[in-house]
Amino acid sequence: MSERGAAPPEVHSPLAGERAPVSPRADLVAAAVLLAFGLSVVALALRMPTFVEQSGTGLTAPGIVPGFHGTVIALLALVLGLRAVRRGALRDGGGAAGAGAPRREDALRLGFAAALGTLYAGFLIGRLPFWLATALFVFAFTAGFEWRHGAAGRPRRLLEAAAIALGTGWVVQFVFEELFLVRLP
Repeated sequence: MSERGAAPPEVHSPLAGERAPVSPRADLVAAAVLLAFGLSVVALALRMPTFVEQSGTGLTAPGIVPGFHGTVIALLALVLGLRAVRRGALRDGGGAAGAGAPRREDALRLGFAAALGTLYAGFLIGRLPFWLATALFVFAFTAGFEWRHGAAGRPRRLLEAAAIALGTGWVVQFVFEELFLVRLP
């Protein structure tokens, strides 16, 4: 068979068969929470000063970026909510039976991510150089979520996590300080 008529090669997804799909009702709840969050961010961004009295423009207002992010979150929440309704979130049973029940592993992963985010934002930033705090956060996050994949490849994954962390710490520091001219703590 010629190259043109050949079927595309099969690609194995690392997520294939890992878990049952999330129920439409769980997606609808997540969409409602994210919509409320996004709209709150937009409302707070609109309340921020525009510095027009100091000859600033609307595009230099400090609320422009959070307002944009809040708008995107709200719009994507609407898309998620519409998809959930289309999949049967409002019917009796809420779609796939039993798929919406949170698993213990999911709760632990969420708690781990929340704890790392709190540690990063609440304790590391301001106490360590920004690049180092970011690198430690990325390393802990990457290593923590890769740890469960078995001991056989663990040393390699830890080295990869360290490389990703150091690269991320350096790139974030460089981009903010050299390109955006933002002083980081």
